[in-house]
Amino acid sequence: MRRTQQGTLLVNDSDPGFGELRAGNLGVRLAVSDAEVDAVQALRYRVFYEEMGAHADAETASSRRDRDEFDAVADHLVVVDHDRGEGPESVIGCYRLIRRHAAARLGRWYSAAEYDISRIVAFDGEILECGRSCVDADYRTRGSMQLLWGGIAAYIFKHEVGILFGCASLPGTDLDALADQLTYLASNHMAPEAIRPRALPERYVEMIRKDPASIDVKRTLIDLPPLVKGYLRLGGFVGDGAVLDHQFNTTDVAVLVKTDQVTDKYYKHFERKVGGRD
Repeated sequence: MRRTQQGTLLVNDSDPGFGELRAGNLGVRLAVSDAEVDAVQALRYRVFYEEMGAHADAETASSRRDRDEFDAVADHLVVVDHDRGEGPESVIGCYRLIRRHAAARLGRWYSAAEYDISRIVAFDGEILECGRSCVDADYRTRGSMQLLWGGIAAYIFKHEVGILFGCASLPGTDLDALADQLTYLASNHMAPEAIRPRALPERYVEMIRKDPASIDVKRTLIDLPPLVKGYLRLGGFVGDGAVLDHQFNTTDVAVLVKTDQVTDKYYKHFERKVGGRD
């Protein structure tokens, strides 16, 4: 066992988990059973397919589960509501976490189907790919998102992750409707070239859709999805080019964060919150 630098969370070095962080009846931790992973996949199906209009193949529609081969090698961060029980029925939010050793088991990263991430993979240190994030409609509050980020912060601190990255989604595939958001992101938050991912040539969509000076920045920031805004608050970056994901009815952007900012800002904030000092 060892103690984190904040002095409050005891973790086992041989276990990928970090215990559980609590805020009232809600908690965040890693899924600990196949039943909880199944609950994660059921939640993802409800959000992605039933709510957001993703297109299900026959197997997905029959099982009512969103799952793929990456689920078997990933760690699954879950937000649970203890008022709903202590098993899979308590899962109300999730985020899929993949480190180097997990990607190596499959020989690829999920994001590599959309982006050239070779510069990130070449980083000398641990990297973490995050994806498949969703929260039950009844729990989409600031507190739930803070729990997710608090869990990510605890996870990356334990595993000494240097770069957090993944694909974040804007709703829909109408590029005209998303022109302000895409242009704003590319004009103001482009990643440094040394770690910049780029959309694969055959999937590349130009993000600068209009004159950046014509954008209502305040309105655009309001319209951005909460997950994307969370990355930006941490000083996050986007990659070069967007990608249309017609299966999930989204327009994807590559996002990445140098994780020292995550631990410094969100982990300490969460400590104050659960300690009653916020």
